[in-house]
Amino acid sequence: MVFQQKEYSKLRQVIVCPPVHMKITKVINETQKHFIDDNIDTEKAEKQHQQFTNTLRDQGVNVFSLDAIASLNEQVFTRDIGFTIDDTVFISSMARDIRKKEIRILEDFLNKQNISYIALKEPSIEGGDVVVHGDTIYIGISERTTRKAIAELQSYLKDKEIIPLPLREDILHLDCAFNIISEDEALIYSPAFKSEDVKRLSGRFSLIETPEEEQLTLATNVVSIGNNTIISLPENKQTNLVLREKGYNVIENNFSEIIKSGGSFRCCTMPILREK
Repeated sequence: MVFQQKEYSKLRQVIVCPPVHMKITKVINETQKHFIDDNIDTEKAEKQHQQFTNTLRDQGVNVFSLDAIASLNEQVFTRDIGFTIDDTVFISSMARDIRKKEIRILEDFLNKQNISYIALKEPSIEGGDVVVHGDTIYIGISERTTRKAIAELQSYLKDKEIIPLPLREDILHLDCAFNIISEDEALIYSPAFKSEDVKRLSGRFSLIETPEEEQLTLATNVVSIGNNTIISLPENKQTNLVLREKGYNVIENNFSEIIKSGGSFRCCTMPILREK
């Protein structure tokens, strides 16, 4: 059985992939553009990712790791290739050719684990744009996720309300600017959204605004693992301070190499089981 109803429920099983072959080749987002000259120290990235997965295991999470393939340098971002809603795993329809081959690896893993799934076909939708909150699904409209693909997903989720959230052009995915961390609290980088959408979200959640200076280090892209515990970057000092003041247990892990490619902790996890 697979089950993810809310982003902050107790995390039990998650899919990751080590950054063995991670590097910036063709720039595909604004963060990569910033770090292209430095590029990525793969050995350092592997050590940071291992520390992260050790933290997950220490917190009682069962971590599954996909095989890393040399030609697929973005594999570490497993969030994008699939997402779980209630008892269904959906496999994404990827926007970029460089990432489409990752789908077969995920399918092979799910087949070996006897986990059923639905492979979405309409171009395109990626898991980083999908934020699950019970019977409401927030989905970013971005260069990676289209309204046509959202309509296909809605056909499988007739009892769910899907709320599209158009993103500013330079924002890669919804979770780079919005992340629900409790029943009534969410992190947000407001400049990524239309003002009417921020107002709509503020009517549903107490919004914790992440500062402009922490946007490059993706302050919203934390991963919640349950019991008010959040894994976050040490660089995001202001956001972490506010979270602690609000009673969250913030575990800081260094991810300085991996974020150079445009994703952080949420991007690097594909939950397949959370407690209800």
